[in-house]
Amino acid sequence: MDTSVIQSFIGIAMAGIAVLIVLVFRSYLANGSERRMRSMLESVGLDPAIAASNEIPTIMREVRQRCRTCNAEGVCERWLEGKEKGSNDFCPNAKVFEALHKYAKAA
Repeated sequence: MDTSVIQSFIGIAMAGIAVLIVLVFRSYLANGSERRMRSMLESVGLDPAIAASNEIPTIMREVRQRCRTCNAEGVCERWLEGKEKGSNDFCPNAKVFEALHKYAKAA
């Protein structure tokens, strides 16, 4: 077999592996943000099942997007574990969660 064919095959395989690694990493990040989002919902007194319900899909889509792009993941993890004190003002969804909590109480 010609070495250029082997090198081409290796190059294609390496590119495929790189794409696979990126996809797995993105999935890992998405799962972490989903877990934190559900935990945050629960910690503010909301039912985490609301994330999967079709009651407020547009709001939850925006909440998920903010959670996925949040820069306060470490603070969030520590706060959810009880290692960080204070309110959840660091959370870009804090106001939305507060509004949902008020809405749930009123309903």
